[in-house]
Amino acid sequence: MRRLCIHTITTKPWTTEECISRYAAAGVGGITFWRYNLEGRNPAEVGRQAREAGLDIVSLCRGGFFPSASAEGRRKAIDDNRRCIEEAQALGAPLIVLVCGAVPGQSLEESRKQIADGIEAILPDAEAAGVKLGIEPLHPMYADDRSAVNTMRQANDICDALGSPEMLGIAADVYHIWWDPELKHQIEFTAAQKRLFAFHICDWKTPTMDFLNDRGLMGEGCIPIRQISDWVDATGYKGTREVEIFSNRYWAMDQDEWLKKITEAYHQLYV
Repeated sequence: MRRLCIHTITTKPWTTEECISRYAAAGVGGITFWRYNLEGRNPAEVGRQAREAGLDIVSLCRGGFFPSASAEGRRKAIDDNRRCIEEAQALGAPLIVLVCGAVPGQSLEESRKQIADGIEAILPDAEAAGVKLGIEPLHPMYADDRSAVNTMRQANDICDALGSPEMLGIAADVYHIWWDPELKHQIEFTAAQKRLFAFHICDWKTPTMDFLNDRGLMGEGCIPIRQISDWVDATGYKGTREVEIFSNRYWAMDQDEWLKKITEAYHQLYV
């Protein structure tokens, strides 16, 4: 259970304080905060509460969304990512997950260039703060407006293009990458380059009713989660397994029961 981390978005109806107390009471080892959890709060105080409850702060989600059709939009995105780095440092989060963004109608090549430029602009701030940046490749269905980075290979290409900085790596989410025929090789390559910063789990339901907010609980879909997880662990990865589930269906149910379902599914998968 120490390797089980839960993203606060998974139990979205709960307050920040409820997430901290309920996860800790359930024996969960880690927590990834979403930025909305910090609104109107002192990030340092939120971090203190989590650590005192016995939770490891795994990451802050999310930065990114670098591309824009205008220079002003790109500048605003860089400024927002710098604020995200400040929040992560105050929170005590060692990693920011980057959902990199895209612009409908703009070529994916141009969006990827703007992503690389944006990351390059904020890297000195991240390095100074001691906060890593993890590019999260998103499923190609999001290539229009959420991310022009859709495979681990593309994320690795950005790392290579920027000179393989130590603080830049990849957050691998099975929901987005399970279909990739290169996946095993890319996991091994990413780990060999010391870039495998995070590993997220959930499942892909058939049929999926909403591609954003109908993710499945581990074991109720078609993703070979344990196989992919074994590939990850075989690289020597010792980090957490982060449950990140967007689900209108599960947000509508009693969240204590939902948390129980998550821990039971995790046990069935790994214990």
